[in-house]
Amino acid sequence: MKRLLKLRRSSIVIFIIICFCFILPQCINRHNHENNESVIDDTKFQQYAGSESCAKCHKQIYDSFITTGHNLTSQQANEKNIKGSLEDGKNIYQYSHELFMSIEKTDSGVYEVKHQKGTKSTIGSIDIIIGSGTRGQTYLTWKNNSLFQLPISYMTPLNQWVNSPGAGNNLVIYRPVYVRCLECHATYANRIASGFNGQGEFARKQIIYGVTCEKCHGPGAKHVEFQTEYPNARVAKYIINPHTFIRLQSLNQCRLCHGGKMNPTKPAFSFTAGDTLQNYFHINDSAKGAQMDVHGNQYGLLAESKCFKNTATLTCVTCHDPHDNERGNVELFSQRCMTCHNEEHSTFCKIDPKTIGADNYASIKSNCIDCHMPKEKSNVIIMQVNDSSKTEAASLRTHFIALYPWATKKYLAEKNLKIAQ
Repeated sequence: MKRLLKLRRSSIVIFIIICFCFILPQCINRHNHENNESVIDDTKFQQYAGSESCAKCHKQIYDSFITTGHNLTSQQANEKNIKGSLEDGKNIYQYSHELFMSIEKTDSGVYEVKHQKGTKSTIGSIDIIIGSGTRGQTYLTWKNNSLFQLPISYMTPLNQWVNSPGAGNNLVIYRPVYVRCLECHATYANRIASGFNGQGEFARKQIIYGVTCEKCHGPGAKHVEFQTEYPNARVAKYIINPHTFIRLQSLNQCRLCHGGKMNPTKPAFSFTAGDTLQNYFHINDSAKGAQMDVHGNQYGLLAESKCFKNTATLTCVTCHDPHDNERGNVELFSQRCMTCHNEEHSTFCKIDPKTIGADNYASIKSNCIDCHMPKEKSNVIIMQVNDSSKTEAASLRTHFIALYPWATKKYLAEKNLKIAQ
């Protein structure tokens, strides 16, 4: 009997040891997973200096750049940079009589909260803002180390909370944010694990928000180190100068995010300014003309334009200065049009000055944009407003430069101008 008890005790001890050996690695792995920022490979992240470092030598450019939409296209959220109202009664999106969402401020942050049949439940905190706010903002929340889009977004022209794009009037909770989204809305994000369908997990403290200096000039830590040690050096080292790019390199830099749908063939954030885009993506060029949306394929629309096809030098930066906030300055953009389209080359506006008067003609000369690059509704960025019967699409300027008789007619009507018959 004693021998049997001893054998039973030994069996129990062996079973406990086996369980301990199995469970301990699981606990260690879980601990490492939950605290992965202490064990992840941050080699690439360390190559970045941050745009604040650029301000030491390029203050004027830096001060101008931080106001641009590129710089503000993603940012860590706080009450001040959330555009929508958090006041009671103004912080609501109504799905139905029994279901609505509220955006609420607490001591620990701002949250999106679900209300259904008298029951209240928090969906998630607003952790990251996507969008500069010119047209609107959408909001992301962390769940462990993955990012998800919250149900409610904000639309600036309406000054309203709206249902997030693509959801119709449905409450969509925890919509995954894929790595390709961050590749276009951030300078760098350290992906620590792959996930379902390209979602992945990220090191929370190793994200460089906004499309900043190092997106176009390359990681700058080594450059900053060199310039700090040799402040009088006149030849910049360890940094990319996009002014030296050939046309294709310049176009590829912008096409990375403004070139429509592209299927990655290498990990996100592998592409560096000056590289060949086709080495990192499978690019589908089949979409033409009206098939291209004004939101996501500015490059494709531009490439279809006669302005682009009839010159070997036109690129995105021919018209856009990435260091300045020039949004809405149609007169400035029109001046750039007129470097090629002018009376000297007989390529200027075909409206006869005599038909509208000299003073009115001067007005037209300051605005090529509204007639030849009018704003059009996106087929992709469509949001449901509080009235569930109404949707609102974002309006963006088409980059298919062409003659638009309807846009000219609209522009003349808005200016109370009439062409004499």
